[in-house]
Amino acid sequence: MPSLDQVVSQTFQKRFKRKPSVFQAPGRLNLIGEHTDYNDGFVMPAAVDRYTVFAIAPNDNDRCNIYAYDFQEGVTFNLRDLNQGETWVNYLMGVLEGFTQKGLPVRGIDCIFGGNIPTGAGLSSSASLCCGFAFALNEIFNCGLSRLALAKIAQYSENDFVGVNCGLMDQYASLFGKKDSALLLDCRNLHHEYLPFLFEDVEILLIDSRVKHSLASSAYNERRASCERGVKILQKHHPHIHSL
Repeated sequence: MPSLDQVVSQTFQKRFKRKPSVFQAPGRLNLIGEHTDYNDGFVMPAAVDRYTVFAIAPNDNDRCNIYAYDFQEGVTFNLRDLNQGETWVNYLMGVLEGFTQKGLPVRGIDCIFGGNIPTGAGLSSSASLCCGFAFALNEIFNCGLSRLALAKIAQYSENDFVGVNCGLMDQYASLFGKKDSALLLDCRNLHHEYLPFLFEDVEILLIDSRVKHSLASSAYNERRASCERGVKILQKHHPHIHSL
């Protein structure tokens, strides 16, 4: 049975009649530190073995032809016509906007993507989507951005294009995750260290509760706004406080 990478790559070749570059970006779980990333705290995420795969190639014009294998639907748009919204294409448009804002030489692309991360299961399928796309663009156009810069572009897409005021943990974990390790990330200075997480008598189990959620339509933004209001209240008495 062909792998997901092979299926997506073969679909690209049938649709666009040429060979693509292929990239993967993992989802993540979080062991400790909920809502502490945007409060300048510590988090301990880890990349998982579920991912989004991209088959992609430049097409030497300003049109983007993107096909979502899982949804069996495609879109075509111009690089000058990037719109905000909450559908899968808006996440990708936000990433493209992040590159163009930096004046980077991004042109049109042909792309097919698919994934095996359950959508809405809390494994950051959206971060995987944005980070994988950003990483792919960085490679095929030789933009030279660091992984941290790519994580911030992916975060920009979710914040400004989709309307999810998330912190940087999900994107950071997708781009910096390492096999058999968790990440200890200090969100004040964005420094991290790898914590080996491979034990004979301990396993991490991902259990599907069947509860679906969407950060764009959940109380996530409301919770972040509450934290920011809390900081302003504390600052009236302790001006040196800048985060929770």
